[in-house]
Amino acid sequence: MSTVREGDRISNYVLETPLGAGSFGEVWRARHHVLDEVVAIKIPTDSQYVRNLQREGVAVHGLRQPNVVRVIDLDPYADPPYLIMEYVEGPSLRAAIDALKPDFDINAAVVVMRGVLQALAAAHDAGMIHRDVKPANILLKHPLDMFSSMTEQAVKITVFVLGHVGGVTTQSIMQSGSEITEGGRSIAGTLAYMSPEQKEGGELDARSDLYACGIVLFELLTGELPQGNDAPGSVRADVPAHLDEVFRRSYTRRERRYGSAGEMLAALRVQAVPRRRVARHWAAPGSTPQCPACQSTVHSDDQFCIMCGHQLVEAVPRCPSCQGFVHWRDRFCIFCGSDLRVLT
Repeated sequence: MSTVREGDRISNYVLETPLGAGSFGEVWRARHHVLDEVVAIKIPTDSQYVRNLQREGVAVHGLRQPNVVRVIDLDPYADPPYLIMEYVEGPSLRAAIDALKPDFDINAAVVVMRGVLQALAAAHDAGMIHRDVKPANILLKHPLDMFSSMTEQAVKITVFVLGHVGGVTTQSIMQSGSEITEGGRSIAGTLAYMSPEQKEGGELDARSDLYACGIVLFELLTGELPQGNDAPGSVRADVPAHLDEVFRRSYTRRERRYGSAGEMLAALRVQAVPRRRVARHWAAPGSTPQCPACQSTVHSDDQFCIMCGHQLVEAVPRCPSCQGFVHWRDRFCIFCGSDLRVLT
């Protein structure tokens, strides 16, 4: 039963809307009573969860990684105890997959996974294992209609409370949807995304999270969960071969998986737009190039019309690091400085 209601004040924040509830507590959207800042507040309804709330707050606050939902404030001794976190307004990856499948943009899918892996790399380096990597725990700051221009910075992973922190396993405030019982043992996580060792209640390490990442990657690329040994390319013909290999190296026995999130991150690259696809169909040989939309004179090297913005080429190359639109002659990205010679 809820211990708070709309309009109640927690620290400097006024509760506005409940975002979810579970066996151990609830999560609210709240707003700073002066600064108008919107946050998410976790409030336990079970006294047994307060210690986990404190452990979660301290551990996640210490990560300070852009792809991890940020902890703002914590008071396990208040009445009620609370954990204040960054509020991400966009949809979850679960909502994005359900809305956009089966035509998920492949490059955007890779960008999302790179954001997730950057968060996990920081967590693993800090001695944390997430244990519940799944689309519902991945939040996106971009709305669905901007998914094809997704950036790594717009990806946020949340709910680290199931993870190992300093050798201790914590429980989720939303535990009702995150715990199964196997052979009389309580196993935290989500069955469809669990590694074999997690299902068996065995010892876990960072590679257990990478197994779940492989499943999420498959679902991003195909809209389905993996079945048997099929790679994403067997379900969707335009999946690049290197992404099939990334999936195989993560969705396998632990000793065959990538050794770290950083190693898997390095293997995940945005599919470059080949130079040969930057073709022009709007100028006949020997004629003055004109924009087909507004008839303005354009330069033969232009990718967009400077008068009306019409795209003049079949495909505009994008930086594999920041996803910014770049010119096909550029050697380095003007936005982030990344080497663009990988596009050749």
